[in-house]
Amino acid sequence: MSVVICAYTTSRWQQLQAAVKSVLEQDPPAYEIVVVIDHCPRLEESAREAFSARGVHVVANKAARGLAGARNTGTAHARADVIVFLDDDAVALPGWLAGHARHHAHPNVLGVGGLVVPEWEDHAPRWFPIEFGWVVGCSYLGQPAATAPVRNPIGANMSFRRPVIEAVGGFAQSLGRVGTSPVGCEETELSIRVAAAYPDGRILHEPSAPVRHQVPSSRGTWSYFRRRCWAEGRSKARVSRLVSSRSALASERAYVRTILPDGVRRNLVEAVRTRDFGHLLRAAAICAGLAITTAGYCVGHIGHLQQSNLEAGNLSRTREMGSR
Repeated sequence: MSVVICAYTTSRWQQLQAAVKSVLEQDPPAYEIVVVIDHCPRLEESAREAFSARGVHVVANKAARGLAGARNTGTAHARADVIVFLDDDAVALPGWLAGHARHHAHPNVLGVGGLVVPEWEDHAPRWFPIEFGWVVGCSYLGQPAATAPVRNPIGANMSFRRPVIEAVGGFAQSLGRVGTSPVGCEETELSIRVAAAYPDGRILHEPSAPVRHQVPSSRGTWSYFRRRCWAEGRSKARVSRLVSSRSALASERAYVRTILPDGVRRNLVEAVRTRDFGHLLRAAAICAGLAITTAGYCVGHIGHLQQSNLEAGNLSRTREMGSR
């Protein structure tokens, strides 16, 4: 198993060191560790000096700037049968790699996603609902509590068979984070293409393959929550353009129908029972998060339709001019 860690900024240097150290301590060990530096020469130099002597391969992202391109670069340099992706601000806990490896021993398992536990720099805001853990790149209420098939893993802690990633063309570089932009869904879109290409295969969620994911205080603000929900909606609209909207929103429909209403109901009941204002805030945040994400999706979907109509109109005019 090759572990790929993508990094883009010197401001996370200490976190990157901790991430690499946590992988080196895994039992059984990884076949190799590949650290991909995303267009940051200063960080690349520091990483080569710090990691090369420990057998870690440090490579520069030669693809387009962004997480999707960096992951594709890591895939191209990896040599093992399975590639495990770990975020540069996450730390693998004991048993992490073994949890992934156990499932990849079965040939019909295409990918595995592990538990992503938030490690808040300060503490979780009083108003932050556990149903929206995905806002900060972590596990959330609504995911399976035990090993179970899922549509897609969380990008901070996931693994795929290398031939499978290569067969479907890798991560779509029109999606995913670039720097600090709060967009994403590249792992969702890849997983949908993988499932379509290998209908007899499975992608599993494995809670016993955990990582701790650092959540800086800047992500514990209402401003970030709002921007991340909006970006998620826009990203899902883009995924719907690349694949069918049925596939792109299959998991979200169940989440919206059951998990979010249950969360609102539970918090309202607890607010009455305990007279704790925090429960009211969490119920309101669930409603607001859903509304903002939906609005982002609608705006993104309309934008894509307008773009498609414009392109169709330009093509029609070009053909008309050619026929003259």
